[in-house]
Amino acid sequence: MPANILLVEDEPAIQELIAANLHRAGHHVVRAADAESAQRIVRDALPDLVLLDWMLPGVSGIEFARRLRADERTRAIPIIMLTARGEEQDKVAGLETGADDYITKPFSPRELVARIKAVLRRRVPQATEDAVELGGLRLDPATHRVSAGGETLALGPTEFRLLHFLMTHPERVHSRAQLLDQVWGDHVFVEERTVDVHIRRLRCALEPGAHDGLIQTVRGSGYRFSVHPESVPTAR
Repeated sequence: MPANILLVEDEPAIQELIAANLHRAGHHVVRAADAESAQRIVRDALPDLVLLDWMLPGVSGIEFARRLRADERTRAIPIIMLTARGEEQDKVAGLETGADDYITKPFSPRELVARIKAVLRRRVPQATEDAVELGGLRLDPATHRVSAGGETLALGPTEFRLLHFLMTHPERVHSRAQLLDQVWGDHVFVEERTVDVHIRRLRCALEPGAHDGLIQTVRGSGYRFSVHPESVPTAR
């Protein structure tokens, strides 16, 4: 699936080349030439992934990565460092800062796209087009279909995104605020009770095949997708 990628690169020619290849791969790219501009972009809306050049004017890429990892709101954003520094100690420094991957310039566009896909699959599985099968349900992002026992289920777009996130993060409890950030986006201002409305709609869509019990309510905490609905008392 298309990902929202923040590209922080100060060399215009390299920035243009990377952005063109990412657009060609289906991603949406927002550009910044320095850490200060990137910080403002992140403040408005969280990207799915940050491509971050090591050598930036002013605040370095390493320092910006540290800032992202130190902030609870941004610490989970995947980061891929881009740098001409290929020495082992530099790679270690980048990874210890919290980068998920490290690509040495020059690199091929195919390698970059492959690395991005690998990091997204690992850190943000709902941002990929990989089909998910769990608890008797199959969700295919490429065709935007959910099926159970060979029968296609009718889900609205928000319910589809909500189910996709829950199925790619099973057995974990997610608060309403977390679901709003992950499914609606943290730049969208809606009430937390909106989540409850869409959870009810999702359960109604799953009910004909008796899969509604996979969506659990954990009292006082939030919701989770679990293939063991009997393991913890839940409420609808």
